[in-house]
Amino acid sequence: MIQTQKIRELHLTHGTSESRTPFISAASGLVKVNNLLYVVADDEHHLGVFSAGLALPGELVRLFDGTLPDRSQKRKAQKPDLETLLLLPVFAGHPHGALLAMGSGSTPNRDTGVLLGLDASGNVNAAPRLIDLRLLYDAIRANFNELNIEGAVIAGGQLMLLQRGNKGAVNALVACELESFIDDLAANNVPRLRASPVVRTVALGDIDGVPLCFTDATALPDGNVLFTAVAENTDNSFDDGSCGGSAIGLLDANGNVKLIERLNHPYKIEGVAATMHADGIHLLLVTDADDASQAAWLLSAVLTETGPA
Repeated sequence: MIQTQKIRELHLTHGTSESRTPFISAASGLVKVNNLLYVVADDEHHLGVFSAGLALPGELVRLFDGTLPDRSQKRKAQKPDLETLLLLPVFAGHPHGALLAMGSGSTPNRDTGVLLGLDASGNVNAAPRLIDLRLLYDAIRANFNELNIEGAVIAGGQLMLLQRGNKGAVNALVACELESFIDDLAANNVPRLRASPVVRTVALGDIDGVPLCFTDATALPDGNVLFTAVAENTDNSFDDGSCGGSAIGLLDANGNVKLIERLNHPYKIEGVAATMHADGIHLLLVTDADDASQAAWLLSAVLTETGPA
């Protein structure tokens, strides 16, 4: 099993509204840029920004106008469900790259993304720009009974989206054209696919009969994709379920599972950042507490390609 270490809870300088406790609870995506950690939450209108090296409370970047309801079910129904945070390379209008947060696509109000330009230091330097993902997601929906995008990476010159399965569905790696996607973003057009996506189903096994399902991913320099997965006891993309455990694994460019290892504690891992070192792949992980009264954790771990370190 992979041994995890707690680094800190994701506390904030102030809450996302007057009624919210000042921490991120439902962390759902993680990107490390220089010495900054960007954390997206699936039940908020904000992005969290944390120091990677100092245990300081995080700051907030507003992504959407308005305030979400406090009551759990109303909040769940109205939230944009940002499950994915992707670091985009340099492109026209963004000489230092950009962050793209993406909704899951599981309901019509979850088809929106948010683009944030970065400066040379990796700080957000532009107002958020809403991105309509409906045409992109509509081109993918035909392949699944229920769309639920939980991760995105750029690998092999393609935009790879990770479709999360559940007890009644399958995980899949969806390869989309990257160049046209970036061109549309640069031209402020609604992104759409010029060619059909390539869909590869991926079986990850199970924990005590509950299937492991994708929750996030990051591309590695060697061309592999490192992913996180959880065994959550639910049969749809809307309702939460008990988490029986999490796993970390590697996919090759064709979606073949090269390695998968369970974590030593049944955290619900929803976001990952990775760096390569001589002793293995050093990981930063964020959790989703599935409870607004509990803060998400930032964790660390090390993975080697022959197993956990």
